[in-house]
Amino acid sequence: MENMPRLWLAIAALGAYICLRTVYRLYLHPLSHIPGPKLTACTHLYEFFYNIVRPGLFLFEIEKMHQQYGPIVRINPREVHVSDPEFYDEIYASSSRKRDKDVKFVPMYGLPGSMVSAVSHEQHRFRRGILKDFFSRRAVLELSESVNERVQGLMRRLDASRVDHSVVCLDDAFSALTSDIITSYCCGKHWSFIEDEDFRGDLRKASADAMEFTHITRFVPWLVYVATYLSPRALSLLMPGKAALFGFLESFLEQGKAGSPLDKRRTMVVTLADPSIPPKERTYYRLRDETFAILAAGTETTARVLAVGLYHLAMDGSVRDALQAELKQLMPTPDSRAPTWLELEQLPYLNAFINESLRMAHGVIGRVPLVAPTESLTYKNYVIPRGTPISSSAYIIHRNASVFPDPEAFRPERWIEAAQRGQNLKRHLVAFSKGSRGCIGINLANMELFLTVANFARRFNLELYDTTPEDVRIVRDMTMGFTRRGGVKVYAKLSSVDAV
Repeated sequence: MENMPRLWLAIAALGAYICLRTVYRLYLHPLSHIPGPKLTACTHLYEFFYNIVRPGLFLFEIEKMHQQYGPIVRINPREVHVSDPEFYDEIYASSSRKRDKDVKFVPMYGLPGSMVSAVSHEQHRFRRGILKDFFSRRAVLELSESVNERVQGLMRRLDASRVDHSVVCLDDAFSALTSDIITSYCCGKHWSFIEDEDFRGDLRKASADAMEFTHITRFVPWLVYVATYLSPRALSLLMPGKAALFGFLESFLEQGKAGSPLDKRRTMVVTLADPSIPPKERTYYRLRDETFAILAAGTETTARVLAVGLYHLAMDGSVRDALQAELKQLMPTPDSRAPTWLELEQLPYLNAFINESLRMAHGVIGRVPLVAPTESLTYKNYVIPRGTPISSSAYIIHRNASVFPDPEAFRPERWIEAAQRGQNLKRHLVAFSKGSRGCIGINLANMELFLTVANFARRFNLELYDTTPEDVRIVRDMTMGFTRRGGVKVYAKLSSVDAV
């Protein structure tokens, strides 16, 4: 009983602290002038509820906030979100303007040693600089032959399914393709995912495991560092796919240390371990995290765009007919010589189809808050103090009806019509983000998209099987968009174009 006064004193002190903090956040905080719900200005619990209790729904709450409060909103006590496409380049600026990652946001990636988790502008530039030459347009063009070999391998597998009248899971097939391409480029050899009977999805499973934990580690960041040192068995209980891939990467990196022939090739993994790099930037955990990030990003995002685009191709005969008619200019017959990426880039409707596929698939759909450490930003009459986390979201930009009228409709023609008006609609396509923090693999992804769409659409028509609009409609933000089934799922039966 004698401790009761102390207990009540502690409760009173806590209550006073909460009240004072609430008053400060509402009326005295540097962001108090930014519109938005009072609740989100006071506490992170709103975000916690819609990303943890109801996983992955906060992005859609942000969309509702913009509908009510306008293009700039305060989405939590310390972060501002802007939906105006014209302001996107201010947030995700070029390398001439410093942009740090929000230190409280990066734990959600679960890869502290990777480029994507680099907080400071300088550290990110250093890590990106190690790999940037691999992803230059010139370097990617030199990959054309090996990329096309994998694309043709997939076409042969799909043709066998056509002959057998079997159902193909297109997202699995495209994931196998992109996995083979990125493992070959990153590690020196592909892992033959295409040849697997079921299009083995190791990288996809590992990515899905990681994404299920993104919002949890955002709020409980120490879990990232605990997971880093978990035993393989313990990690496999939580994230079996990620644990299996980590196990493979560990053995792969050990082979390199032992003098395997692989370490004589100039692969990304070998480059990351180059002795000229400071020791703290080439530790085992650094190499493992960066390699995982490259493989995961190089697999799921491009495969998603392909699956979403070809779903819409199956849904709209006019789009299919227009695309196939254009492709016949370069490929008179399905077994004609496969065009190069450079040749395919000259086709306007194919460009429009791929742009619209990117818009509808979104890439990383959620927000990626950056910080301008040396300058305040101004949006209309609102000054955003330096050091403030500020973000936008591909999902919201791509659904902006003032830029993309009827945003739910898949209309490749919108890109052609915009070009005829002299409008550069592509500057609002942010599936790869933009600026110094934009996707390093954009050139490789574009090559994969052009070669795969062209070869597929010229050879095959597809009839959807057990697939509805709900199977490609995004309902959760788990970094990548999740549908009711989890990832995008597109099943189809294939037929020959010339058989119709």
